Amino acid sequence: MSHTDRIARLKIELDDWWPAIWRRVEVPLGSSLKALHDVIQAVIPFENCHLFGFRADGQRFAIPDAEWDSMPDRTYSAKATKLGALINRGITKLTYTYDFGDDWRRTITIEATATADPATDYPRYLDDARRAPPEAVGGIPGFELFLKVIADPEHEQHDELMLWHGGAFDPNLLDKDRIRARIAKIARRRAQGKAAFAESRNHMS
Repeated sequence: MSHTDRIARLKIELDDWWPAIWRRVEVPLGSSLKALHDVIQAVIPFENCHLFGFRADGQRFAIPDAEWDSMPDRTYSAKATKLGALINRGITKLTYTYDFGDDWRRTITIEATATADPATDYPRYLDDARRAPPEAVGGIPGFELFLKVIADPEHEQHDELMLWHGGAFDPNLLDKDRIRARIAKIARRRAQGKAAFAESRNHMS
């Protein structure tokens, strides 16, 4: 059975934060790490404005970039590396870093693999816990300060941060409809790509 016929259930959890902020998704084993990055951005949700990288088994995976090329160890292509290939090597965890200024780090745990449901478009969003930090808030230290200030109407920076964020921030209130819509968009794009590929194969045969 090919990787395209199987999926992995992944838990994506923000490092160095409690109470835990996490998302659980199902992703085809044939997905590249670049495609997994797109899924992570959709479920956080972030806006994909910065560089990213994965680490697994002592190796780094990213989109080639001058900043990465200056690093002493080799960078492997996130576009060319498939999730299933890493799983076949026995890898059960990956580290994902986004925005090397704010340095958001998330641990991706491969919880299980299974046969894909032919009636389901993947990736699929399963469940979650707590709202993720706003993008560009300044990493973990900035998020700690943000929560403190925005919860205190008397703080001198309260109005400024409310304006910056566009309103109140409830860490327990997650816009699941927005996340599901973003994942559905990726799933539709993938389904359309598969259909186009199958049609081209039929024309060639």
